Amino acid sequence: MRNWHSVTVDEDGAAEVSRIRTEAMPSTVFRMEIWINPACSKCRSAISLLDAEGAEYTVRRYLEDVPSADEIRAVLDRLNLEPWDITRTGEEAAEELGLKEWARDESTRDRWITALAEHPKLIQRPIITADDGTALVARSEEAVREALAHNRS
Repeated sequence: MRNWHSVTVDEDGAAEVSRIRTEAMPSTVFRMEIWINPACSKCRSAISLLDAEGAEYTVRRYLEDVPSADEIRAVLDRLNLEPWDITRTGEEAAEELGLKEWARDESTRDRWITALAEHPKLIQRPIITADDGTALVARSEEAVREALAHNRS
């Protein structure tokens, strides 16, 4: 079942949640999770498109709910990418670490993953994962639509 909720906050800060609508979800729909930084315009665009399409998803603010090295490994496996492929090398932390000089091979893979876990701002965003095991970096509208299409197939 899909539930839409309305949250109202009164002047004392108390929140009241009321259910607006419930509808059955098709059994073939996979749940998605999207890793975002709310300050990122590409993340906000991806969320807007998911909302416009009525997608079922969970938001993970990965700067607050930092993924572990094991979670990053799992997402990389699902993306079929290496850690340097999803690293924002232009960030200040990347420059401080000297990431542009690091080797990009199997011998340094764990070092890259550790850097991403210790400095989550280095992780490219948004990343969408689905319960069926698929994942993609959703920096374009086309990529978000690809996730939606796969999610509905």
